[in-house]
Amino acid sequence: MKSLNRRTFIKTAALLSSASLAPKSKAIVMNSDQSFTVVIPMPIQVVIDDVGWWSGKDGHENQEPFRTGINRNHVPEDYEAIIHLGKALGIRPQAAMVMCEWDTKNILRDLPHSTWMGKEWNNEKWVGPWLEKTADLLSNNSDHIELTVHGIGHEYWTNGTFTRAEWADMQGVMRPPEHIKKHLDYFGKLLDQHGLGPMPRSFVPTAFRHGFGPTGDHEQSLAAILKQYGIDYINTPFRVMANAGDVQHGLFGIDSGVLTVDRGQDLLTWDTIATPPRGELSGPTCGMHWPNILHTDPGRNHEIVETWIRFLEPYDRSFDTFLAPDSDLFRQQLLHHQLTGIHQRDGRIEFDFSRTDALDYIGERKRFLIKVLSPNALDFQASGMRILAQKAERQENGQVLMTINVERDIAQKTATMVIV
Repeated sequence: MKSLNRRTFIKTAALLSSASLAPKSKAIVMNSDQSFTVVIPMPIQVVIDDVGWWSGKDGHENQEPFRTGINRNHVPEDYEAIIHLGKALGIRPQAAMVMCEWDTKNILRDLPHSTWMGKEWNNEKWVGPWLEKTADLLSNNSDHIELTVHGIGHEYWTNGTFTRAEWADMQGVMRPPEHIKKHLDYFGKLLDQHGLGPMPRSFVPTAFRHGFGPTGDHEQSLAAILKQYGIDYINTPFRVMANAGDVQHGLFGIDSGVLTVDRGQDLLTWDTIATPPRGELSGPTCGMHWPNILHTDPGRNHEIVETWIRFLEPYDRSFDTFLAPDSDLFRQQLLHHQLTGIHQRDGRIEFDFSRTDALDYIGERKRFLIKVLSPNALDFQASGMRILAQKAERQENGQVLMTINVERDIAQKTATMVIV
């Protein structure tokens, strides 16, 4: 079996594709004198909140937003830190963007709920060459960073006074639907000012204020409105989410056809800077805020990024987890990890997609990744799905860890793999 490095493996699979935790989907399979264990590992996705500010100042005591809370302004090098992480790990970290300080035309005067200045909004202080430089960085490195909808001004202002947060109040009750739609419209307009479109497919609610399903007197949920804008994935901690008891599948729920994933607990507080990560991930999201990957001296950002690289690499090498290269594969993998069954029968591995296909979900569920642990490298052939790419690595204990990227025939409810 041909061994591929991670970057080539992911690239090959992508090209071929275009032509408390729930129990893992795992089976121990005996085949003649070969024994191996197979698992659909839990995907890990890196999500970084509050990217987009140019001021680092936490302004909430003066009715300005909770920004990143650091004692310096942000610079293009802070975006390069995210790109560095993505390149090193072969992933696209999600940058959950706050866009108001990118406004070069003061269009937010027409959206007074979105900023502390209301109809007097003036962003000329933050209009400069750094905008064009950073927009070029983001556009030229889209393989290593993925923009995500976070907010415009992060909070919600009424007559110059804000309440938390932009999309929902502190109880998770959604803001008026007409305001939600205008904020999404203007988020798209701010992206267009810098050629950063189209609208992302992912969303992180500001201050994690969100409700699963309809809230308050609203007839539809925030997810239902997001779906109208092509957003099919929400990432937020369930511990503070309204109606969290209605979630159907432990790590995730489906709300009006939109995947809502439990972010869990971030490892560091939102304003921690120049500090290596500590602790262990407890779920599918490695959540953080922008300062967590930065240094007080932007020229030393790389020192902090390297600590995150060393922290995350073992999750990719683990049998039970892997670093999702982008949010598209993350979404599909999580569905299969939670719901697709694996069974051993007559020396074959059988996959049962009936629960996965029963989801009322608008996104795809064709591609996923399998890991196999065996004394020796094995070759497989598949029925009901295609093997897109595979690699094998000898572990320190002598076992061989195989990573196999597959694409199923969506018309088939089952698939099989056998050793050849």
